[in-house]
Amino acid sequence: MHLAQRIRSVAPSATLAVSAAAKAMKARGETVFDLSIGQPDFTTPAVINQAAVAAIESGAASFYTPAAGLPALKAAIAAHIHAQTGVTYEPKQLVVTTGAKMALYSLFQVLLDPGDEVLIPIPGWVSYVEQVRLAGGVPRPVQSLAHFKVTVDDLEANRTAKTRAVIINSPSNPTGVVYTKAELTLIGNWALRHDILVVADDIYRDLLFNGTTYHSIIEIDPQITQNTVLISGASKSYAMTGWRIGYAAGPAKLIGAMSTLLGHATGNPTAVAQYAAIEAFGNPAVDATVESMRQAFEDRLNTVYPLVQQVPGFELPEKPQGAFYLFPNVRRAAVLTHHKTVDDFIAALLAETGVAMVPGRAFGMPDHARLSYAAAKPVLVEALGRIQAFVAQN
Repeated sequence: MHLAQRIRSVAPSATLAVSAAAKAMKARGETVFDLSIGQPDFTTPAVINQAAVAAIESGAASFYTPAAGLPALKAAIAAHIHAQTGVTYEPKQLVVTTGAKMALYSLFQVLLDPGDEVLIPIPGWVSYVEQVRLAGGVPRPVQSLAHFKVTVDDLEANRTAKTRAVIINSPSNPTGVVYTKAELTLIGNWALRHDILVVADDIYRDLLFNGTTYHSIIEIDPQITQNTVLISGASKSYAMTGWRIGYAAGPAKLIGAMSTLLGHATGNPTAVAQYAAIEAFGNPAVDATVESMRQAFEDRLNTVYPLVQQVPGFELPEKPQGAFYLFPNVRRAAVLTHHKTVDDFIAALLAETGVAMVPGRAFGMPDHARLSYAAAKPVLVEALGRIQAFVAQN
């Protein structure tokens, strides 16, 4: 059976692959401590669920909505963005998508011609590279070795005449680093000078810890705002990963093109999920639940970070500031346990201890591993104990 070249060049999602392996082990009755997937272990707040039930019972969820999303949902998202950043978006500058992943996918589809390049800070989320390839573009990894953040010098060294966009993910998956206002200002002005679009993936912006101050690049300067597409969604902040609601906000011409594409692709996002999301973005009462989840993640970070530092061969000198990931260098642990590669070490760890992590190769740094602390604290403590014992006994 012939397959198109564009899909033959794309690697499967490493995070989903590890998660699937962990689920298969659980199905066989094995004990698994899954630190692989970026999914809050909390359930969706009750008031959001109730809005979905009401939409079903009224019949509203039975019908198509506009492909770009319900007007009421777009209004709720616009108000939410304005409350956080002071930036105002008109309805034509917003599109609701089937998860933030689809917002990114559709953006690259309408932005890139064959050969156009996108600068991707490394380490970076696994799907950036593959989505650019699927759009016919060329991903250009930019190593961010200094505190896992790229600088203007790093970007300039990789810029070519074909550079169309740069992705800035803050807080970052997989490292949890947060860019400062000064850093974002320099990047935003550099992008303006060279007519390069900024893709601001702010999906983790509500998950900030230990007093970290946050700034989105869209709030720095109106000209930078006009040169930026903001990507976010409901998944992380509101524990709504399964509902699949994301959005993009940006220049009307780009957003209009994305809406046209989505009209021929997904059509509208699932109606019932949109009615639930109106409640998520538009009801201030939800904020208290979001804050309680944030506090729980902060407590988990402060518990698990010193435990990671105690594992022989794990190196993580700086505590993450946001998201819910740790990204230690584990190369020495692989050597201590007589494994040739970190990938082999992680595979053996899963097989022998039931602890699932994602190889850093998927994020562009093969000597590292990503651990999610979105799991419950007892699970995290037991998992780190098993990792430490595994390294020690080998």
